[in-house]
Amino acid sequence: MVSLKRTLLLFAVVLFAVAPFTLAAAEGSHAETPKTQAEEIQEYSQHHLQDDHYFSLYTDKKAGKHYGFPLPVILIDNGLKIFSSGEFHHGETVVEKGGQHYKLYHGKIYKTDAAGTLTYDEHQHPTNTKPLDFSITKNVVGLLLATVLLFWGFLSLAKTYKKGANALPKGLGRVLEPLVLYVRDEMAVPNIGHRYKEFMPYLLSVFFLIFVLNLLGLTPLGFNVTGNITVTLCLALFTFVITNVKANKDYWKHIFWMPGVPVPFKFVLAPIEVLGMFTKPFSLMLRLFANITAGHSVVMGLIAIVYLFQQQLTVPGSIGVSLVLTLILTFLELLVAFLQAFIFTMLSSLFIGMAVEEHVHH
Repeated sequence: MVSLKRTLLLFAVVLFAVAPFTLAAAEGSHAETPKTQAEEIQEYSQHHLQDDHYFSLYTDKKAGKHYGFPLPVILIDNGLKIFSSGEFHHGETVVEKGGQHYKLYHGKIYKTDAAGTLTYDEHQHPTNTKPLDFSITKNVVGLLLATVLLFWGFLSLAKTYKKGANALPKGLGRVLEPLVLYVRDEMAVPNIGHRYKEFMPYLLSVFFLIFVLNLLGLTPLGFNVTGNITVTLCLALFTFVITNVKANKDYWKHIFWMPGVPVPFKFVLAPIEVLGMFTKPFSLMLRLFANITAGHSVVMGLIAIVYLFQQQLTVPGSIGVSLVLTLILTFLELLVAFLQAFIFTMLSSLFIGMAVEEHVHH
């Protein structure tokens, strides 16, 4: 436990101590024509919502420098290629590795020539081939950080339980125990029944992972992991697989051959029930992605009001109103961070409970 705490402390020290000294300077602008302030704000908001190969902390546009640290790029393209994303210089430089040339464009890596030529389709999307990308991006860093925090908290809680049933949790375990009991008593037991213990590890994992990632998304570090649809898709697929693998014969019978329903209607309802198997995880994926993305967009939109209308907001107190609204919305985002973790876990337990429920046939 002591070594884990030291590892976490070392990770935090390296993250915040090295960041100010590792920077990549980007001379000039990506666009030939200067952008308006509204376009810059929109671009910054979209950049915040997207994943990135570079962990940006601060940008000094007057000096043309980006303060932060690059993340490792791992590509599989005629062999394994590992290098730092800082070599891209924020997309301005073409990187050559093993005779292949790569260019970073809008957060994605494309194969190109030595000049960095990109071809586009009618929708202005690059048509260049993309290598197999296993890079450590900003979202991956967020997932790793959340994993370390969860291991730290739950190992502390488990250490308390080893002392006996009457032992009181200490530190972070004191915060986690009420939430663990809440997931068990309000979600698992009512929806799953006597088999709830079998699914508690998954329900606790998905609840605390989403909750911690949502909280990290409210920090100045700029994480938006649960606002990435690939992450929510992965979580929804876990629920889908567990639900259908653990389902009993009554569950499948009610999908393909519903008891008590006239035979002609069974052929009509069966395709609808099969479709419902896929719409349930799809709703989980889309709900989490849409709510988190919308929350981040609104918060950044309110903050942008100060910069977009800085000349109009000359009346004393006008900027303060915008900041107060942003602060209020941030507190609402704290509620949403818990609420989205609750909804995803609640619906997952409900779907699992429907699959393992024992039906009584008279």
